[in-house]
Amino acid sequence: MRKITPEFRDEAVRLVLTSGRSVIQVADDLGIGKSTLGKWVARYREAELLSGPHDDVQKELARLRRENDILRQERDLLKKATAFFARETSR
Repeated sequence: MRKITPEFRDEAVRLVLTSGRSVIQVADDLGIGKSTLGKWVARYREAELLSGPHDDVQKELARLRRENDILRQERDLLKKATAFFARETSR
């Protein structure tokens, strides 16, 4: 098994994001698994989403809206879990 460097991973993600080619195409060209490359791209996008303020106001607004959506989903999941466990312990 070959050792994947952070530089290789970053370049693979950059190719997906800037070349207009699909994850499958880039993964095939580079000889890596499509699920692996897909995970790298997802991690990059999440890190970009949660990174600090952006110069572009529209980009920042979109980032904050996506972050709000994630936080709402997490909050709703915690509410459901709390209600579930409260029902289970009262039986």
